[in-house]
Parts: sequence; C-alpha cells; structure tokens
Amino acid sequence: MGRRVVASYCSSFLKPEMLHIYRQVKALRGVDTFVVTKEVQNAERFPFDDIEVIPKRRTNLLVHGWLKFVERRPPIVYRGEYQTLDSLLERHGADLMHIYFGHTGVHLLPFIEQWDKPCVVSFHGADVAHKPEIKDYPGKLRRLFNAVPLVFARSQSLADRLIQLGCPPEKLRINRTGIPLNEFPFVDRQPPRDGKWRVVQACRLIPKKGVATSLRAFAIFKKDNPGAEFFIAGKGPLQPELEMLAGGLGILRDVHFVGFLPQPQLLNLYASSHLFLHPSEISPNQDQEGVPNSVLEAMATGLPVVGTRHGGIPEAVDHGRTGFLVAEEDHVGLANAMQLITSSRDLLKRMGEDAHFVVRDRFEQQAQIDQLESLYEEAITMNGAAEPATSKPIVQIAPHFVERLPAE
Repeated sequence: MGRRVVASYCSSFLKPEMLHIYRQVKALRGVDTFVVTKEVQNAERFPFDDIEVIPKRRTNLLVHGWLKFVERRPPIVYRGEYQTLDSLLERHGADLMHIYFGHTGVHLLPFIEQWDKPCVVSFHGADVAHKPEIKDYPGKLRRLFNAVPLVFARSQSLADRLIQLGCPPEKLRINRTGIPLNEFPFVDRQPPRDGKWRVVQACRLIPKKGVATSLRAFAIFKKDNPGAEFFIAGKGPLQPELEMLAGGLGILRDVHFVGFLPQPQLLNLYASSHLFLHPSEISPNQDQEGVPNSVLEAMATGLPVVGTRHGGIPEAVDHGRTGFLVAEEDHVGLANAMQLITSSRDLLKRMGEDAHFVVRDRFEQQAQIDQLESLYEEAITMNGAAEPATSKPIVQIAPHFVERLPAE
C-alpha cells in the first residue's frame, strides 16, 4: 500500500487566527497532503507548497440561473465548484478529504454525499453556534454527520455539543490542538521587584473571548498593584468598545492593545509576562471555545492561567494546579484569582511549571499529529459505512436548451 493522500480543505487559507490549522497541515508526516481553498490569504505568514485554488468559473448565465432559481441546486453546484473539486481530487489521487469547519462541510454536502471517497470534518467552536444565515443549519449538520465516517472535535466540550446536535457518538473523535513545544520554551518566572506585574491576553476581540471581563478584573487588580500593565494581543470588531471601557474604568494608560503579533513578538510578550487571562463566555448564539490555542501556548511557556469554566478551557487548565477557573463574566472572582497567584511566589512558580508539564503531556504536537494520521486511516478503511444520500445527477440540466456544464 502506497502513502495515503489527504486533501486539506479550508475555505480561506488562512485567516490570522487559524495558525493551529496551519501547524496541523504542515506537521503531517505519515500522509501526503495538499490544500484546497477558495482564496489564499496571508501567504507570507502561512507559506505552503501545494495549494489548489478553486477558481470562480465563468458560467453560462442561463445555466447558472436555471440551476439556482429553477432547479434550486446548492451554491457548490450553481457556482461551478463541484466539477472543479472532483477533477483536482482525482488528479492528486486523494484518498480522503479533511474539511475544516462544520459550516464548510454543510456547503460541500452535495459533493460529500456523492464522492466515492470518504470525507472527515473537524469542528472548532464557532461552527456549533446557531447560524441563521444558513437555512436549516441543524438539519444540514445531521445530514453531514450521516455522510461522513468520522467527525473530529477539538475538545470534549465540543464533542458533547455535537452529540446534542445529532452526531452519533460512535462517529466522534477528539483531536486536540497540537503545540510545538520547541517554539514555546519554558520561562522560569519570578515576581517583579518593582511591582510591575505584566498581565496578558491573546485573542480576537470578539464577544466570546471575554475581554471586557478581563478589563473589569484588571481594574480591581490594579488598585492593589498600581504598577501593573495589561497587554491585549489581537484585533477584532470590539476594539473601540473595549478602549472606551478601559477609559471609563480609568485604566486606559496601562492597557495596551498591541494587535496581532508575529510569532517571535508574541513569544517575547509571553516570556515577559506573569499572568495569562482568558475568561471566555458563551455567546447568545451558542458560539463557544474548544481549547483556546493561545491558552496552550502561554501555558507551554510557564504562564499560570486565570480563566473561566467554559468550553474546553477546563480540559487544559487544572483548577488550583495550573491556574484558577471562575464562572463566566465573574470579574470579581477573576481579580481575586489574579491577586492570589501574584501574592505567592511559590504559587506563581509551581503553577507555571505544572502548566508547562500539562501541555507537554496532553497537547504536544507530534503526538496529536500521529493520532490524526491514525484517524485518517480509520476513516479510509471505514469507507462505505456512511450511506450516501440518493439524489439526481448533479450536472444534468434541462438538456433541451443548454448543454452539459463543461468539465474543468
């Protein structure tokens, strides 16, 4: 048996917050992989040798209109992506396609249900939220679960949510984020002699990350630690609102919005900090975290974490051992936990060391990649177990007035 070929499908390759996907795809060793995407973003940040871009095809407008409005075919059909995807997978000899994100799997459903090879889909957090922009998203997710042999979740909390959404438990596999420990060396932290505690949070500035809770907690913490500074690494739509909140709390001078940092600068920020905050909270639409990538990176460098009992965070942060966990939106509890850690040299040291060991034991990258490759093999050998939906041929359209859609 030759080496397996896996297509890694991601609609955009890649947005800045998708570093964990890049690491995963780049680290594959036991299989050959190529990337399939609709658009390449941040190519300098995420270089990859073998990328196939699905081009926007020029389609006969009559054909397009007939497919979209008369036959009401899905977007993948009327946009002309179906045959392009089929031909490039065949050209590469793909044995399996790994689809990143559940909503992308829903978009690809007509293809998944008819392709003669298996697909797997991985869920990351936002894709288990309510999606009113996708008609009957829960129903389409159930179709997706039926059409694939295996479903991957980044945390047990996401796996539990997927079961609620109708995923058969026997199809679920946990595949955690892998952290390359050589890129995040351990730093032995000492309390600052001048009282200038450095607190850090690294995330997109969106509601579920709980940055407003962090700011309120830092304002309380700062009353007893006037030299403290808070560094927020990331960008997002909430930044103006968060800056206003910091101003209203009287802490804007000591809160630094430093934007998305390149990896070396982020590493320096972790190394020079003493505490990591990540008080995630569930969004009204059920958007939630798996295990946040930045939490694991920070822990790998020996940063104690103060977070919330949310999503997959308790699967990484052991309460009382590697940090503290409080209820969502509990800024007073968060501030008390910060104060507890910083008031004890021994606690700061021990929690940092244990945080590093937890990442080494549970989230080391190569162990997670080895597991992922074994899951690929499992899905390939299960091919045929998932029942394809019966549907009419994708590309036969009103033959009396238009010809068959051209192949690529």
